Amino acid sequence: MSQTICIVSPFAYGAMTGDTKFHIGGVETQTALLAKWLAANTRHKVSIVTWNENTPDDEFIDGVQIIKLCRRSDGFPVIRFFHPRWSSLISALKHADADIYYQNCAEYVTGQVSLFCKLNHRKFVYSVASDPDCDPKLPTLRTIREKILYRYGLKNADSIIVQTLYQQEMLKSGFGLDSTPLPMPCVSPNSNFTQAKHLHDGNFRVLWVGRIASVKRAEILMEIARNAKDISFEVVGGLDQERDYYDSILESSKNLPNVVMHGKLNRQQVNELYSTVSVFCNTSLYEGFPNTFLEAWSHGLPVVSTINPDELITQNNIGLNAKTTEDYIQAFYKLKNDYDYWHELSNNSHEYYLKNHAIDNSMKRFLDVFESL
Repeated sequence: MSQTICIVSPFAYGAMTGDTKFHIGGVETQTALLAKWLAANTRHKVSIVTWNENTPDDEFIDGVQIIKLCRRSDGFPVIRFFHPRWSSLISALKHADADIYYQNCAEYVTGQVSLFCKLNHRKFVYSVASDPDCDPKLPTLRTIREKILYRYGLKNADSIIVQTLYQQEMLKSGFGLDSTPLPMPCVSPNSNFTQAKHLHDGNFRVLWVGRIASVKRAEILMEIARNAKDISFEVVGGLDQERDYYDSILESSKNLPNVVMHGKLNRQQVNELYSTVSVFCNTSLYEGFPNTFLEAWSHGLPVVSTINPDELITQNNIGLNAKTTEDYIQAFYKLKNDYDYWHELSNNSHEYYLKNHAIDNSMKRFLDVFESL
């Protein structure tokens, strides 16, 4: 039976088009991927709600209807929360006329979409984007208004999707809510897998990808690079909202000849880097289930990270968990100096990706959730 599914993701226009002049984050990558897969592989009609980025109003991308909100800059401070932001959201949701509305990431929009669904007898599916979304203290939401609306949306969702068993436990203990853990999807880099490189010429290369923001802790990577001068570090990411922090990381990198700052790259350029480096590194303070992990494993790259969702990195032998700068350095040199060990983790990483996160296998589980409603 055909349904209409609307995905609400205000910042997803860049991920839908692949244009790096727009914001493209992990949440947006996931929602765009979901929208395009549903449009291509099911009979359901699919739309996605995004900010108006001064592009044509009536637009379809890969079979997905793009429904525009107001421009993010429209309106006056305080008042614009209600008009034109909330009012244009209501108009967009009405225009979509969907049976099911889906939204990812804790924000006030969660409550707004949930309220619309409740008033109009539609189904609402919410998807957790990171661990703080499941913390009753809601540490990433800055205002009381945001927290109230998010709590309302969470508690009135018809179905909640989480990324890990840990998040499932947090939601149950913190909010008393049930949820469904689903492995996140990732597009395979190509049909013919080419294993990531372990370079024997001494130029062992580590890749770091993310927003240059304090929560991602790029300063730890700079410290590692200062103490591992015979390892090369490739850094992909642009300015987020913290100009001072961004400038400090750029300044630090200037004194480190083994660090290459690439800035923001498009998907093809990032994939090329994944296929030519040896290891992926994550230094974040917190995450949900990073898309970058999936991308790394799809290329056969072991992951060295502070974050270890459900302990799966160590349990599946697809990388190493690091808590301190010294841990990172020891992990990199172990992988650099022991090719057989690196090769084992590389093969494990690719096999884990195929079994759990290959796009068709993963997306069908999302589809089951929608169709169960």
